[in-house]
Amino acid sequence: MSCKTEELAIDLLERVLMKLGLSDRPAPTLDGLQTLYAAWCRKVPFDNVRKLIHMHNHNPGPLPGDDAAEFLEAWLTYGTGGTCWAGHGALHALLVSLGFQASRGMGTMLVAPHIPPNHGTVLVTWDAMRYVVDASILHGEPLRLDASMPTGITHPAWGVQCSMRDGHWYIRWRPIHMPDGLDCRLDYLQVTRETFRERHEQTRPWSPFNYELYARLHCGEAVVGTTGGQRVELNAAGGVVHRRLEGDDRTRLLVDELGMKEEIVQRLPPDTPTPPPPWSRTAQNAS
Repeated sequence: MSCKTEELAIDLLERVLMKLGLSDRPAPTLDGLQTLYAAWCRKVPFDNVRKLIHMHNHNPGPLPGDDAAEFLEAWLTYGTGGTCWAGHGALHALLVSLGFQASRGMGTMLVAPHIPPNHGTVLVTWDAMRYVVDASILHGEPLRLDASMPTGITHPAWGVQCSMRDGHWYIRWRPIHMPDGLDCRLDYLQVTRETFRERHEQTRPWSPFNYELYARLHCGEAVVGTTGGQRVELNAAGGVVHRRLEGDDRTRLLVDELGMKEEIVQRLPPDTPTPPPPWSRTAQNAS
């Protein structure tokens, strides 16, 4: 499918750039990519707020953010982001609308060995080099892929390392629920919009983001978010600070720190325990 058909309407594009704090359109250059991606990391959270509401209401319609324009309109209205398939679909549409040579990629967050691809991402080609701009990892700067040497982003809170092993690039990063680090393996550097939509829909029966609130965003020189009923901060000193969310703490975190509207936050259901994934030994034994 031609990227031309995926471009955003001009009015939507201008409103998105304005909310990102970009008074001028970023040029489709490496500097422009840096400017745009840094703004995204500070303004568009990785979160499952709308997905939790959707799942709680047993809504049979398309999952929230499955359409890039719908994702961005919701972000403009509520300040919410989305999970990987939704967020990267929107970031990809924004990039191609600005003239970048962008593609959707697919990889695997290696939470267990021998699992199928479970992560969407975005890559941009500039001057014959590929750069990852991941809307879930939020690594602050475009990450260059170089088969000849390791690369990385140096930062105490959102830094990552990348190297090639066994014919695949692996990105080592720090999720807020696994701050000691997790590998993301890049399996495919170009997949279609239909693949994203199929993979997104496959998360409806089970996903780690279907049950408990999760969010992540750059705040100053820290990564701030929530998982497991806690506020988690990866701070500028490289440390990790956990604090249990009690009373109205969850609302204050999402509204005051992550920039969401109270209107959408008040619709969030309570967390429910995440069952074991269908591929796990625990789930198979139970069945």
